[in-house]
Amino acid sequence: MNQIREINGSTYERKAVKTRLFNFGDDILKAIEEYVLPETQEGNWLAISEKVVSVCQNNVRHIDSVKAGFLAKTIVKFVKKYPDDIGFSRAEKMQVAVEMAGKGRMVLAIILGVICKLVGIKGVFWMVAGNRVSEIDGFNPDAMWPYTEYAILPPLNPEKLCNEIEEKLKLPTVIIDGNNINVKIISMSKGAPINDKDARLSLLDNPMGQDDEMTPFILVRKIK
Repeated sequence: MNQIREINGSTYERKAVKTRLFNFGDDILKAIEEYVLPETQEGNWLAISEKVVSVCQNNVRHIDSVKAGFLAKTIVKFVKKYPDDIGFSRAEKMQVAVEMAGKGRMVLAIILGVICKLVGIKGVFWMVAGNRVSEIDGFNPDAMWPYTEYAILPPLNPEKLCNEIEEKLKLPTVIIDGNNINVKIISMSKGAPINDKDARLSLLDNPMGQDDEMTPFILVRKIK
């Protein structure tokens, strides 16, 4: 399905590419070659869900390996809850973040986050926590099985992967962290024909379908 989005006076066509369900450890370059390249037109660049990148890298944690501690259970009481996205409302997911960032940094993050929120400054918690913990996905009961049982960790070496895809498959590539709340550009290849700000805006409505839609790849091109 093709969609049109206008940003800053330019018009972009987005085409969702249907795939199979990816398994942990799959070869993402072969998947792009099989599913994406036959659909590619001149001027296209590729947007990839960071989730499928991490699945193919087998960079995940099974829920049985995670035991939520006191700190994680405390932090989730303070994070913002969203009606249409699980976010970090589950203690096990926050526990993964605690282990990635370290307890000391997470304690500092929640203290500064609460103080700054009182004066109207948002997002400080995630900024202080750092270590890309905001990119953690998963443990979502609404996702497809078996992803319901896994935390999907941030992609490893995302910039290197983007450049590898561009060099080997001649397709400029962007990896995004997209959900029902926001879209974040994780990395872009050197030859991407768009800046990170406009790339984000072109995908801000999160046109990817990462569950039973199975469209984790989006081909984008400027048509006007």
